[in-house]
Amino acid sequence: MTIRPALFLTALTTCSLLAQAAAADPRAQIRGDMDVELRRMLERAVGEVDGPPESRFDARRRARGAVSAAEALLRSEAYYQPVVEDIVEGEERPTAIVSVEPGRRFVLTPPTISWIDPAPDAEAAEDARAAIGLKAGDPGRAVDVIAAEGRIVARLVRDGYADAKADPRRVVVDHAAFTVAPEYRIVSGRPVLLDGVLMPRPGRTNQAWVAALAPWREGDRYDPDKVGELERRLLDTGVYDGVGVALAPPEQTTAEGLRPVIVTLQDRPRRVLEAGATWATKEGAGVDFIWTRYNRFGRADTLALETRFARLDSRIGADLSLPHWRKPGRTLKLSAGVVKEDTDAYERTALVLAAELQQRIGRTSYFNYGIGLDAGQYRENRYDYTSVPPSAVSFDRDLAIVTGRTSAYIDNSNDPLNPTRGWRVTASVQPTAVAGEDTVLFLRNEAQATAYLPLQDQARTVLAGRLRLGAIIGGGELSVPSDRLFYSGGGGSVRGYSYQGVNPQLPDQTPRGGLSLFETSLEVRHDIGQSFQAVAFVDAGAVGFQETPNFSNMRYGAGVGVRYKLPFGPIRADVAIPLDKREGDSAFQVYISIGQAF
Repeated sequence: MTIRPALFLTALTTCSLLAQAAAADPRAQIRGDMDVELRRMLERAVGEVDGPPESRFDARRRARGAVSAAEALLRSEAYYQPVVEDIVEGEERPTAIVSVEPGRRFVLTPPTISWIDPAPDAEAAEDARAAIGLKAGDPGRAVDVIAAEGRIVARLVRDGYADAKADPRRVVVDHAAFTVAPEYRIVSGRPVLLDGVLMPRPGRTNQAWVAALAPWREGDRYDPDKVGELERRLLDTGVYDGVGVALAPPEQTTAEGLRPVIVTLQDRPRRVLEAGATWATKEGAGVDFIWTRYNRFGRADTLALETRFARLDSRIGADLSLPHWRKPGRTLKLSAGVVKEDTDAYERTALVLAAELQQRIGRTSYFNYGIGLDAGQYRENRYDYTSVPPSAVSFDRDLAIVTGRTSAYIDNSNDPLNPTRGWRVTASVQPTAVAGEDTVLFLRNEAQATAYLPLQDQARTVLAGRLRLGAIIGGGELSVPSDRLFYSGGGGSVRGYSYQGVNPQLPDQTPRGGLSLFETSLEVRHDIGQSFQAVAFVDAGAVGFQETPNFSNMRYGAGVGVRYKLPFGPIRADVAIPLDKREGDSAFQVYISIGQAF
């Protein structure tokens, strides 16, 4: 009973393989003396058919069709004097054959350009000639001749001749000299001078604001890169479903000889309501609600009202983003909110205000600078380790904290949501002044680097790594507010431990905040089908009590996870265990959220 199914599957597989082999017959065999690459090209041009010919007549028909395909390929590759013959061999099992003698390959003479009046200026004409990219003695391949024509027109457009085009070219094939002489007939038109921005349907956006984003001045020569930069600046705001930026047609040229640039904007819905949720074994569940209004002030602004309810961190607040604030690529961000944090290490209720400027560098990198003000009440349980024996210290402090917010983010990865190659670096330096019931000045520094390496074709398997370092300079463990100390553990740092669970614990089981931090992670991500991804990972971290990171209390976690890929990013579910479990640590931790761990 077990043999017959196996025999059936074997027979089915064999028949399938034989059918595939039969379907892969060439239309005709290629014979002749030629280099390997040309033979492969001819075989591809001739193509394949379903099965061998049924008769000599069928074989002859196939051979003649293959001859036509071979001759076309040879001409395109500059073999203009080939000898190509169709042959049929065999009686009972006829075979279609194409005999090919390529002959001598024709070569290019120096290409020329004939300008159709008016001719471009001397500099643009020289740029166009340099863009041809062909030289005498090169093979006279048709594809190269055609591509050179496109490069000429593209170069003229980059030099400001936006209406440049090519008339039918003239190519002379000299069979006696074995040469191909291309002559390009180019209409350059006149150089285009730019006007301002024209918006047929401005919608909710102020046209004067859009015009101020244009990276050219009235009367500047047309530059497609500058027009493309305006499109990118509008897309960067994130408030439009569609952006179109294009040069106006010639008939819209002004009396001064200027051409406007037409901008079309497709607005996103005016208001959007979003909801999100997270859950972890020890940290519990959390929900977020965000109400966003776009383009309230007609300058691609975003106003977001956020409410979060979670056991560890609840807040209500507002964020206003004003892109291209007084300078293209610079965004002003204002935020205000009330925060309630209830962690194992401290309790905090505070009013939080911040203002910062973000300057874009390239497409996805940026740096920030600004200021933040936190004012509120802290409840902290600490131990004074300078006393003998160490004694418990409790703080109920009303503090005002002013922080200089300086950071940079450099992204050299290939995808912002699910990177498979490249690297990212984040660094922040925060000079901080504390006033109120205590006064202290300190400098909080933090940096993180991540890297992504594909291990298979199409990045089906990716090796991802992360390194994070932190240090507080100038403050003591007891004087620095608890929320500014370093903690480690949880879904975004060392998995397998609860939030703040990597930190050494005080005698009352409170996590001890540190003055330095070290974390590292290594993940292997492997795609399963189109929508799923399996992940295996190892994390490690240590919190120190000096200004420089140390490794005296390293903690390690490991686990596996699954990702379900969606257009906006993967949904993540991880299960991790602590490799050096201490008393009070859970046997495992489960993390569910949106996005990769790093």
